[in-house]
Amino acid sequence: MFRLFAVLLALALFTAPLHAQKIEPVVDGLTVPWSFGFLPDGSILITERSGRLLRHDGTGLHPIGGLGPIAAQGQGGLLDLLVPRDFTDSRTLFFSHALPQAGGQAGTAVARAQLSADAQTLTDWQVIWHMRPGSSGGRHFGSRLVEAPDGHLFVTTGDRGDRPSAQDLSRENGSVLRITRDGSAPADNPFTETQGTRPEIWSYGHRNIQGAALDLSGHLWAVEHGARGGDEVNRITAGANYGWPVISYGTHYSGAKIGEGTSKPGMEQPEFYWDPSIAPSGMMIYSGALWPDWRGDIFIGSLKFDYISQLRGDPLREVAQIGTPDTLRVRDIREGPDGAIWFLSVGQGTLYRMTPQ
Repeated sequence: MFRLFAVLLALALFTAPLHAQKIEPVVDGLTVPWSFGFLPDGSILITERSGRLLRHDGTGLHPIGGLGPIAAQGQGGLLDLLVPRDFTDSRTLFFSHALPQAGGQAGTAVARAQLSADAQTLTDWQVIWHMRPGSSGGRHFGSRLVEAPDGHLFVTTGDRGDRPSAQDLSRENGSVLRITRDGSAPADNPFTETQGTRPEIWSYGHRNIQGAALDLSGHLWAVEHGARGGDEVNRITAGANYGWPVISYGTHYSGAKIGEGTSKPGMEQPEFYWDPSIAPSGMMIYSGALWPDWRGDIFIGSLKFDYISQLRGDPLREVAQIGTPDTLRVRDIREGPDGAIWFLSVGQGTLYRMTPQ
C-alpha cells in the first residue's frame, strides 16, 4: 500500500501543474543561450554563451555590437544580463562573463555598458569588477546578477574547480558578492580589507551558484550545484558561511565523502537540497500575478532532468516538476512584465512563455 501511495504521489508531482498551463515558443534558433531580460519597449535581450548579444523585437533577432573581450571556453562565456530598474533613464545594462586574463586564464567579471537609442550597439563597455586572480579551466563561473532593493548588485561566483578557495576570504571564489554600480564594495558589507578579506564578499562557502533571485520581501535566495548530489537552495545571509567544501549533502563524483559530513557549527544548512543532483540553473520567485496560488513559490530550471522545479513552504519542499519536451535543459527562468513565466531551453534553443491555459 505504501509503495502504491508513493507511486501515485510521484505521478501527481510530475503532472499536477501541466494540464492547466500553456507553453508557447517566442524566440527560437538560439545557440547555447544563457540568460534574457525585458526592455521597457517590449523587446527582449538574450545572451548566448559564445559571446553574442541578441535583441528580439517581434520581427526577428537582431545582433547587438559593442561587447568587450569574452573568454568563451568550457562553461565560460557571455553569461548573465541585468536590466536595472532605472534603464529607461540610464540606458545602462550589466553583464556577467568570463574575462580572458594573462596566460590563458579567465575569471568571472561584471561589465556595464549603455544601449544605444536604436538598440543596435553597446557603448562605453567597462569591466567594473573581476575575479582576482583568474584561473585555468572552464568550469564553475557562477555569474548570476541580481539588483538589490537599494540598487547595489549581487554577483555570484563559483569555486572555479578549486574547492578550498570557497573558504578563503582573501579570494572571491565560491561567494555571493555585493557591489555598487561602479564595482566598489559598499561600506556596510560584512567584511573589510583590514580583516584580510575581500570587502565585496557578502557570503561564502558556495560551490557554483547559477540561480539567484529576491523574494517578495526583498531578501536574496540562491541555488547552487552540488557535486554528486547536494544541489542546494539557500536563503542568503550577510557574512554567513554555507560550508562548501567542508560540509555537503553530496559526494565527490568518485563516490568519496566530501569534507566532514553534512553539518558543522558556524556553517549554514540549506533550505532544500536534491539528491541526486538536478543541475539547477536559473531561479525566479513568483509574484502571483497570473497564478495567485503560486505567490511566493520558487521556480528553478534543471539542466540534467529537463524540468522546472516548483518549491514552496516552510520547510521548503518541491511541490511540482513542470516537464514537457519544451523544458529540455532549462538554463534561465524569469517572470515577465505581464506575470507570465518565461524560460530558456538550451536543448531546444528556444525562449518560451508559459501562461494559464
